[in-house]
Amino acid sequence: MFTCVLLSAGLSERFGSPKALANLWGAPVIEYVQKTLLQSSCDRIIVVLGAHQSQVRPSIFIHSRITVVYNKDYNLGQTSSVQAGWREADNASEAVLFLPVDCPLVQASTIDRIIDHFKKYGPDILVPTYKDKKGHPPVFHQRLKSEILDLPMTQGLNSLFAGHPPQTIEIDDQGIIKSFNTPEEFEEIKRLLRRPTGSSQ
Repeated sequence: MFTCVLLSAGLSERFGSPKALANLWGAPVIEYVQKTLLQSSCDRIIVVLGAHQSQVRPSIFIHSRITVVYNKDYNLGQTSSVQAGWREADNASEAVLFLPVDCPLVQASTIDRIIDHFKKYGPDILVPTYKDKKGHPPVFHQRLKSEILDLPMTQGLNSLFAGHPPQTIEIDDQGIIKSFNTPEEFEEIKRLLRRPTGSSQ
């Protein structure tokens, strides 16, 4: 079983409004990402909400594969959301992928390829790359669960790389390295994602 934790608990201070609700051709970004994940071979999707949960929650799909978790410690940073998501993950999960909501261009086929590679080689950590640049979603083996849950809030997941050098997989999907924190960066995301036929947004 593979679980994807969709991280959507941040304050979105630089963006000026909840990034999860940014309008991506007529739909909130978080709806677009959920559709991608549901098209992939992820067995379970855990959405971590926090700062704007009352606004974002109505955009979470009611689906058997989707679970919502509220991170009350969202103001402590992304590691707190990573931990909140993993606590909810079933111990039957072979591994957990982490995808920030502000990385909406990752393709379902990319996620499938990452999972297939992980199933074949079973590394501690697997990180996708595009033209040698590390991207999302990284995958962490179940055996690292206790280390991740014990991480200080001031440390990110990449602090585990020293003790567990990640395996990488090169993927021809620039979406894995494209994220947004500002309205200007979001406009670049929209330019990269072709406008759906008939959209007036």
